[in-house]
Amino acid sequence: MKSHELIIQGMSCGHCVMHVRQALDAVDGLEVEDVQVGKARVWYNDEKVAKVLSDKVEEAGYKVVSIQ
Repeated sequence: MKSHELIIQGMSCGHCVMHVRQALDAVDGLEVEDVQVGKARVWYNDEKVAKVLSDKVEEAGYKVVSIQ
C-alpha cells in the first residue's frame, strides 16, 4: 500500500475531523492513518479508491482539494 496525503477544504474543528474520519473509514480498500483539520493521511493501492474517497468526503460536506 502507498501513503497519500489528502488536502481537504472546509474543515475547521474536531467535529469536522470526526465526520471526515467516518467518511474515510467507510471506503473499502483504504486505511486511515490520521485525520486533522484540513488534511488526512491514508494508505491504498488501487487508483479507483481515490475517486471513491473523494466522493465520500464530499458527501460528508467537505472537498478534497488534492491527493499527494
